[in-house]
Amino acid sequence: MATFFRRRRQSAGPFCSVVVAAAGSSTRMEGLDKMLLPLDGVPVLTRTLQVLEACPLISELVVVTRSDLIPIVGELCRDFALGKVTKVVAGGEERTRSVLNGVRECSPRAELIGIHDGARPLVTQEVLTEVLQKAALTGAAAPAVAVKDTIKRAEEGCVIETPDRAKLFAVQTPQVFEASLIRAALLRAEQEGALLTDDCAAVERLGMTVALTKGTYENIKITTPVDMALGEAILAWRETQ
Repeated sequence: MATFFRRRRQSAGPFCSVVVAAAGSSTRMEGLDKMLLPLDGVPVLTRTLQVLEACPLISELVVVTRSDLIPIVGELCRDFALGKVTKVVAGGEERTRSVLNGVRECSPRAELIGIHDGARPLVTQEVLTEVLQKAALTGAAAPAVAVKDTIKRAEEGCVIETPDRAKLFAVQTPQVFEASLIRAALLRAEQEGALLTDDCAAVERLGMTVALTKGTYENIKITTPVDMALGEAILAWRETQ
């Protein structure tokens, strides 16, 4: 089942489609659906779509969500006049399948395809612009921030290694790729049963290099109730800047 919309706006430059991954089960949100929770009065997913909608480098948005949420997401898109959303489609049991479902529904005109977490509503226009421009030059790019904490690698509850923190980065979304590259990478990952937590990993499995661009610590992923409180604080802090 899918909901279809007429695309009303186009961007200059390469035609860029962005798949918005919003098909998760919200298991760490204590029974609440994080995509629909109000963040300063606006649903999380709506906020995410609004910031993507406002980016002139993005040509279309394809939302991937749970089957039961397709009508609700469709209503949100209409209520908030999200004109770049062309399709709302059902996801799969695993992230790779969900994203692949969305990628397959992107316009055949797409030269770049980005994948963005529906639960990252606080991404900035600066982050979007930089990663989209870098991907247009290199074929694969993702925003990232330096890790603040010391990271330990452990087995059975015991530390076995302390990686050099200077070489560690937390990768965010959107992750943006040349269209045929990400299609091929995701298809191979699914065929080989690879369980991936991000889409850069699918491209890396093909031996391709992913360029990192500047992310922000504000670009958090809403996963737990604490993240909702942090998101509210970030929005309030932005009002003072």
